Amino acid sequence: MSIPALSSQLRSHFKIGVFDSGVGGLTVLKEMTAQMPHESVIYFGDTARVPYGNRSKSEILRFVREIIAWMIDLDVKMIIMACNTSSALVLEEVRSEFPIPILGIILPGARAAVKAGKSIGVVSTEATAKSNAYQQAVQEIDSSAQVWQVGCHDFVPLIEDDRIHAPYTLAVARRYLLPLIDAGIDTLVYGCTHYPHLAPVFKQILPTHIKLVDPAKHLTVAAAQELTILRLRRSSNSPIEPTEFYVSGDPEQFANVSQQWLGYKPLVKQIPVSELEMIHAASSSTSDR
Repeated sequence: MSIPALSSQLRSHFKIGVFDSGVGGLTVLKEMTAQMPHESVIYFGDTARVPYGNRSKSEILRFVREIIAWMIDLDVKMIIMACNTSSALVLEEVRSEFPIPILGIILPGARAAVKAGKSIGVVSTEATAKSNAYQQAVQEIDSSAQVWQVGCHDFVPLIEDDRIHAPYTLAVARRYLLPLIDAGIDTLVYGCTHYPHLAPVFKQILPTHIKLVDPAKHLTVAAAQELTILRLRRSSNSPIEPTEFYVSGDPEQFANVSQQWLGYKPLVKQIPVSELEMIHAASSSTSDR
């Protein structure tokens, strides 16, 4: 599948677009803020359509196309899919359609997992688990590695509803994690960007010898390297600008839930799904001419 030439319009002072179905991508944003403090970011959470994990590939492809078209209109220089489900199912398709660097999270996560261990468990959405994306990526890197994948239907709604510390969440986590522990894993990959928010819960269940891999950290390293290669890194003398936050659902709910991880209550604007659909339709008609 061919990838279109990058647009000559991209500039180093442009922002980086980061998107997820909800608050999960904040784990990627946190790493970017730490590792690339001078880069400016536009964050989008598709909260009107969360979770993505029980959606069809065709639905997710439509959602992702709409988000990317909207972000390109805002002059971004790179788009980061801070969503494992989108990365697993539609990364290659959208890379072939848009003239902008688009990074997914699966490959950086797989590379880190192989460095960490040989018996690898992956907790993810059901769609990511069914795609076998992590298993394929890990075994392309190390064919001797064993991979166990568990689709976790309940985690994203619990996180989005701010129920991480509820007793029910601990019970659900035990149900998903105990089969992986019994299988003898030595490494566990957060196969959804929402799941590092569950670290306090996981640590109550997992034996201490099991290493946790957060792909968000390794995706950020990959993004920094890509920007350097493309000569699109912002100067270290650039002023630090606040992240712009947008959601397709309720801005106040997102602001309240995200405050505990950001350390502040963000100003969040709404971009309705109908507006995303219109922007994508307009960009599609233009490209068809």
